[in-house]
Amino acid sequence: MSDYVVQDNPARHRFELLVEGEVGALATYHVRDGAVMILHTETAPEMQGRGLASELARQTLDQLRERGDRVIPSCPFFARYINEHPEYADLVK
Repeated sequence: MSDYVVQDNPARHRFELLVEGEVGALATYHVRDGAVMILHTETAPEMQGRGLASELARQTLDQLRERGDRVIPSCPFFARYINEHPEYADLVK
């Protein structure tokens, strides 16, 4: 699944996972108290069931770690993903 690239789109306050140039999944966020609050995750209906949201979460969290940012996982999907992948627990504010 490493063929997919996640990019931060700060103008739209979201991380986007691109599939053949189209947004296949996205995670909206808000920066608050020095941390990135992940608000909502969604996958394009025609692309559901391909693990895109998990790949989005993994790459987003890796990018936030590289930037030195902390995370507030308000989105239930991101909260569950972090719970299931404790290697990201240190990012949670």
